[in-house]
Amino acid sequence: MFFLSIFVAMKKRNHAFDFLCGICIIRMVTLHIMSFCGHADDEWWREVMQWTYFFMSFFFFKAGYFNKTVAGDSKAYLIDKSKHLLVPYLTCGSIGFLIYMAFQPFLIHRYHKPIEPLTWDHLWTKSSFYGNNPTWFLFSFWACYIAVHFIEKWTRGLPLWVRILYLGFPFLSYWMFVLGNPLWMQLNNLFMGIYYFQLGRFWHLAMDRMGRERTLFVCFVMMLAFGVGNLIFHDTSYTMSSNLFTGNVFITLFNTTAILCGLAGFLIAARMPRIPGINYIGEHSMVYFVGHYPMLYFYKFTHLCFGRSIFGRWDDVIILIPVIFALCSWLVPYIEAVPWLSGRWQKKMVKCIAK
Repeated sequence: MFFLSIFVAMKKRNHAFDFLCGICIIRMVTLHIMSFCGHADDEWWREVMQWTYFFMSFFFFKAGYFNKTVAGDSKAYLIDKSKHLLVPYLTCGSIGFLIYMAFQPFLIHRYHKPIEPLTWDHLWTKSSFYGNNPTWFLFSFWACYIAVHFIEKWTRGLPLWVRILYLGFPFLSYWMFVLGNPLWMQLNNLFMGIYYFQLGRFWHLAMDRMGRERTLFVCFVMMLAFGVGNLIFHDTSYTMSSNLFTGNVFITLFNTTAILCGLAGFLIAARMPRIPGINYIGEHSMVYFVGHYPMLYFYKFTHLCFGRSIFGRWDDVIILIPVIFALCSWLVPYIEAVPWLSGRWQKKMVKCIAK
């Protein structure tokens, strides 16, 4: 007698990384709300950003940390990464663009010109969409996976010391910055993304070899090094979306490396428990990532259509922060149920036939 059994593998979530993802999303959404409401340059907020500028790089670090292999058949690999990243990039970006453009006739009728400049070269110079600017990340993330895949294939069989060359990749992004960021589709940050990706892979192996107690000590020292470095060189930072280097590039590289490895490693080694709310946001970060920006534009443009600006108003900040997070949380099951929005495609079921 035969029967069919279907096994679905459920991965145990890493609460430390979910927590850091949640903090990153909270920071990013709040930053965009502050920018829309004209408070991004407030001194106290700039101080918050100065101590948290490394968080966007964390997603590349996390991808490398959990990555088991970037090898295999190139065609299958390209299709898989395109389904998970490029398809949501195009669909969510297009939805944001349609919402953005739907308001333009009303705004032009009232103000006799577009509220924000619209240029054709945006199509190839930027990877972001009008109406959903954060989509740049999905394209850069996809490009990073693809670049690492082919680099690994081309360097297969070469001595391990060749991997030291990855240490030079950040300086390629810095060179692009010095040249005025000439690469199309905002890919000037690609080399930094590859560096952080490989840093995550290396740090996973290093933590496995060091053991828990030694990891806790080393990571504490690295976090302390970041704190001291950021205090002494307080005007040094890196903005990944625009590939903007501020201050000394060597200090920037040291600080981001120290805090990414130190913070992630410390929380993992400390066996951090799940923090409700923050971890939930981290577990469903894609929904908040692609959903919040069109909501902000809808809110902003609706007010502008009635002659009211939200710029410089704290009451709108107070309204938007809870409303945006509440709406995104409500949308989680609906967006994640649609693969071409969330990138969560159903994996092939493993069929086992037992006697």
